[in-house]
Amino acid sequence: MLIIGCFILLSVLLVIGVSVPLAFGAVLLLISIFGGHDVSGFMPAGHWKMTSIILLAIPLFILLGGIMERGRIALPLVRLAELLIGQVKGGLSAAAVIASAIFGSISGSAAATLTCIGSIMMPHLRRANYPSGLAGALIVSASPLGLLIPPSASQILYAWVTQQSVLKCFLSTVVPGLILVVLLCIVNFVLLRNVKNLTLPQRPDNFVREFGVRSWKAFPALLMPVFILGGIYGGVMTPTEAAGVAVIYAIPVGFFVYKGLNRQNFWEGMRESATTIGVVMVMVFMVLIVSRFLIFEDIPGLAKTLVFSISDNPIVILLMVNLVMILIGMLMDDISGLLLSAPLLLPIVTSVGMEPIHFAAVLGVNLGMANITPPTAPLLYLGARVTNTTINEMIKP
Repeated sequence: MLIIGCFILLSVLLVIGVSVPLAFGAVLLLISIFGGHDVSGFMPAGHWKMTSIILLAIPLFILLGGIMERGRIALPLVRLAELLIGQVKGGLSAAAVIASAIFGSISGSAAATLTCIGSIMMPHLRRANYPSGLAGALIVSASPLGLLIPPSASQILYAWVTQQSVLKCFLSTVVPGLILVVLLCIVNFVLLRNVKNLTLPQRPDNFVREFGVRSWKAFPALLMPVFILGGIYGGVMTPTEAAGVAVIYAIPVGFFVYKGLNRQNFWEGMRESATTIGVVMVMVFMVLIVSRFLIFEDIPGLAKTLVFSISDNPIVILLMVNLVMILIGMLMDDISGLLLSAPLLLPIVTSVGMEPIHFAAVLGVNLGMANITPPTAPLLYLGARVTNTTINEMIKP
């Protein structure tokens, strides 16, 4: 009964808009008062997990996203994508999808991808007479690519929680991420086939010269994923070190190359990133303690027994697991959803033959999809603010 009460309390608090750290804090309070458990007993394990060097990559990637957003590092990427496919009907919105994939491979964050690409592309799409709801929905739908295209902060957390290789977790999401890029572009062209009066960008007189100019301007930004992924896969740097190198590289690029950073907005970005980092790390700690309690009570084992009592068909079991992941992702952001669902569902999927690395990709796709699905849909509401579009317009474009 206590576990059921905890899930009901958590769901209600998240639906009414209580912040994730406070919601999980309330669950811990309920466990302490009515469960007869001394929550402080879980603190040493939580503290030990929080001191992991891998976890330091998360605040560094958050800081990197803030620097890139203010440094206008995404703008040359968008302009290059516009030149390549913007000349066809629907090409401008497809360029937004491709730019989201490229930016996601740098920032590792869905929220940073949405904020950056949305603020740059939405004015262009409106001037080209794209329907606001459709354009906003496409940009929001492309933002979870930041969770899949490596390096991904979510995959670092998954590797940290499940004790898997970070490199293997990164590689597991590459193919799903690329498939989603192609599918989003196809859906974009299909939805726009009957939309009239779209304005196509003017084709430059000398395409080769313009391509060279825009590629040269985008070159410093395109070097960033090369540094990050090349350093990690080449065995030169750990993910944490790669994130630190990317931050150090992004600061002078933002100041002196793209000149989007100045003294004022740099320190504003540092303060906002510090606030976000503080909230995220408190949230990680709270969710981690709740996860430890669930493991202590053998909830993963009980969930496994319950699932197998319904069906022993691997396909049915995996469908049920996918449904649970979507429900969890609908209520909370990707980080807290991952921390809660990974230890709970991993024993179930491994029992039907799925490898933990394979599950990393499945979890990333489901949580990304759920993060744009109401009722809470954190990325959907963020997208409404960034693109200045209503939720109703995006749900029914």
